[in-house]
Amino acid sequence: MSLLLKNHAPDQNGLVHKVTPESAGWTYVGFEVHRLNQGQRVEGATGDWEACLVLVAGKARFTAGGRDVGELGGRMTPFEGRPHSLYLPPGTPWRAEATTPLELAVCLAPGGGDHPLRVIGPDDVATSTRGQATNTRHVADILPETDPGAKSLLVVEVITPSGCWSSYPPHKHDQDNLPDESFLEETYYHRFDPPQGFGFQRVYTDDRSLDETMTIEDGDVTLVPKGYHPCGAAHGYDLYYLNVMAGPTRAWKFNTEKQHRWLLA
Repeated sequence: MSLLLKNHAPDQNGLVHKVTPESAGWTYVGFEVHRLNQGQRVEGATGDWEACLVLVAGKARFTAGGRDVGELGGRMTPFEGRPHSLYLPPGTPWRAEATTPLELAVCLAPGGGDHPLRVIGPDDVATSTRGQATNTRHVADILPETDPGAKSLLVVEVITPSGCWSSYPPHKHDQDNLPDESFLEETYYHRFDPPQGFGFQRVYTDDRSLDETMTIEDGDVTLVPKGYHPCGAAHGYDLYYLNVMAGPTRAWKFNTEKQHRWLLA
């Protein structure tokens, strides 16, 4: 399977992207994107997995686990502030009805424990800025490792300003070697402002047995099964991406590529 899933029109049910462990050839991460018209519905069930439903853009009314969650959402693009999200534990049926045009991401990972269903509102999402100059990016932590409310999922949004690099200096998290490094599979869901923008992402290992450089455009998904994975936004275009990570341990411990560590000084 290619590491790049190109954007395309939604099917009749609103599905644009669907990544499963079987399709990706890995174990821990599932990811879906749905784009719905106002009044359109999507539903699902978590089964043995946990889920975080992220309203990338738009509003929807949710029911989950037999509960009326109400209407969530607020921003009309992912560049307009922090998101609303909904955490669902295993064994939870859910349904969303779009009350505006809706872009909904479904982030999935193996479940467990007794984490309750909960709304993660914008005020629950901590923000920070990393890097400086052309390595600046703005981070919104939806489900960070410091949040005890999930078994496996790590979910974060990042906005990389025009002309800047992100996930940089190049780092990796493909070894189950805590406390030095954790093994995490990862997906990136990319959006650009303005939408005709583009950028680049490279995924590569030390021995270059994997070395793929991709042109990323609005609505594309990239997969990171292992290796380093920096990306950059072309001048004039801000890059948003939604990251989903999961592995055997819910910890984000990474190693920066040796020859680029001087950039951290």
